[in-house]
Amino acid sequence: MTSLDIHSLLLFSAIFRVILIVYGEWQDAHMEVRYTDVDYLVFSDAASLMVSGDSPYKRTTYRYSPLLAFLLIPNSFVHCSWGKFLFSSADILVGYFIYYILKLRKVPENLCNYSVMAWLFNPFTFTIGTRGNCEPIVSAMILWIIICLMKGNVLQSAFWYGLVVHFRIYPIIYSIPIILVLDPNFFPSGQKPVLRNWSAIQGERPKDGNGRCTSNNLFKSIFTWDRLIFGLVSGFVFFFCTGLFFWLYGWEFLHEALLYHLTRTDPRHNFSIYFYHIYLHYGHHISVVEKLVSFLPQLLVQLILICCFAQDLPFCLFVQTVAFVAFNKVITAQYFVWFFCLFPLILPWSKMKFKWEGLFCILLWIGAQTHWLMWGYLLEFKGENVFLQLWMASLVFLAANISILVMIIRQHKYASIFKALEHAHSKNTAKLE
Repeated sequence: MTSLDIHSLLLFSAIFRVILIVYGEWQDAHMEVRYTDVDYLVFSDAASLMVSGDSPYKRTTYRYSPLLAFLLIPNSFVHCSWGKFLFSSADILVGYFIYYILKLRKVPENLCNYSVMAWLFNPFTFTIGTRGNCEPIVSAMILWIIICLMKGNVLQSAFWYGLVVHFRIYPIIYSIPIILVLDPNFFPSGQKPVLRNWSAIQGERPKDGNGRCTSNNLFKSIFTWDRLIFGLVSGFVFFFCTGLFFWLYGWEFLHEALLYHLTRTDPRHNFSIYFYHIYLHYGHHISVVEKLVSFLPQLLVQLILICCFAQDLPFCLFVQTVAFVAFNKVITAQYFVWFFCLFPLILPWSKMKFKWEGLFCILLWIGAQTHWLMWGYLLEFKGENVFLQLWMASLVFLAANISILVMIIRQHKYASIFKALEHAHSKNTAKLE
């Protein structure tokens, strides 16, 4: 498709999102079912409280950083849809960042554009920002961190990483692979890292251990300058923001924005396999230890994936996020955006054909989700007692996610994002000879 270019894609996507925002305003005013996400009303109310000089945490169920409410202050004096335009702009920015990352690795133009389309024209993603959800901002920040690392700007990546972990706690799971990829073989002192291009893929995992997290890789030269800079700067940014808002809003901020997410027990039905157990025991005392035990499957899977794929950074972050969401105690539709923004980054390295395996994965995932939604509809709108069937549907959805993840891993062409120092030197020597 010669007419397909990134500027046309971004322009069309922007116009489409503006139309959706305008339509959403009409639907909210004329129809019983609102288009706007209920969380957007929470964000807006919290922003109004900040304008009046009150704590945003006076708004019930506001469990985010005060930075989010601060970004939505113009909702009070510009227009109530300001936040939707802000989130949708971040959504478009994610599309451009995907294109930029792939071009840095010399991916062909048409493949870049198709990968960008997987984000821009995904129904989950183009509705999430226009309905007023903040996830596109987090996605944009994560992709910007990857760009900074690819360009060798460790200081800037550390700043944004500390900020995004404060803004939304889940990116903390990316800390270990980022630290591991800051290997002196990839980040030599005084030099920028050398990217491994798309055309240089060998399609197999290295046998010398460079791609895996062996104990030798982990502890050899672990306290390098780049790793110390990244850890200290990101830690400083995180604790500075957290300390500042703790000083302003006290323990209420600390509990609602951070601690709540570690011990959250939500009795409402959701995609998680844990919801039924939480529902049955809601109101009973559950110890902190028991709440934290549910993190063990997540932790084990995370460590295994990091050990296998740490040096293929975009792919590692993707499989980490899919597994983290699949095993989480609470799963809502907005969580899928967490890995949808990383999915286009791995498409050029996949051996999976859309006609068969790709289509099967899509139908399996949509089918398992539709099956769950059917039981959810009977419970929520028809009032039928189908909690057990809904829990079984959650098990089916978990099995579908695991099956798809395994297929994606098996069909992926492993490629370290950076060239090792020894490999780069030998290649340069060969050219000179």
